[in-house]
Amino acid sequence: MTGKSILIVDDEAPIREMIAVALEMAGYECLEADNSKDAHALIVDRKPDLILLDWMLPGTSGLELARRLKRDELTDAIPIIMLTAKGDEDNKVQGLETGADDYITKPFSPRELVARLKAVLRRTGHMESDGPLEVNGLILDPISHRVTIDGAPAEMGPTEYRLLQFFMTHQERAYTRGQLLDQVWGGNVYVEERTVDVHIRRLRKALGETYENLVQTVRGTGYRFSTKL
Repeated sequence: MTGKSILIVDDEAPIREMIAVALEMAGYECLEADNSKDAHALIVDRKPDLILLDWMLPGTSGLELARRLKRDELTDAIPIIMLTAKGDEDNKVQGLETGADDYITKPFSPRELVARLKAVLRRTGHMESDGPLEVNGLILDPISHRVTIDGAPAEMGPTEYRLLQFFMTHQERAYTRGQLLDQVWGGNVYVEERTVDVHIRRLRKALGETYENLVQTVRGTGYRFSTKL
């Protein structure tokens, strides 16, 4: 398994099934939605590594959903490949203008889709996140799910681990408590914003005196992970 999850958004079940079979054989985990509303809920909750998005969807179109995702800083980095039966140049330009990363015209072969998907993941840097994340002597290994501090194993709970992983992959940027809740806990979970403070405190304790200052409080906003004081 690649450990990567792909969200397939298409209102035609046979097409979703055909894509899912090809992707699962290539080692990807598949999520599925047949409309924009369910797709958006899954994106907030599960944070897929890439979205395969059909242009024509009932209700809100795939094009509109792509625009919405690219306008929101919490989802703007997720790569999108548009799927469409519309092959003419104007539609292709319109699709890419939303910020989509690639564009595949139906009908397509599963092999072509997998190859294009891998190319987009490579290009957008989403293939690199399997490797250990390192800041000085602090190392987080997403494959073994271990954190080491100056060579010694660090003890922390699963929520603190997810917080640290999010921070280490999104450095030098301030996040509100609400944004952290969406990213780390998932958008469909109801948790008080103050819960974030509790887990930040636990994370700092787990990081110890040497590295606790990497998790910084940003007054009036929330928190950021930074190597700069």
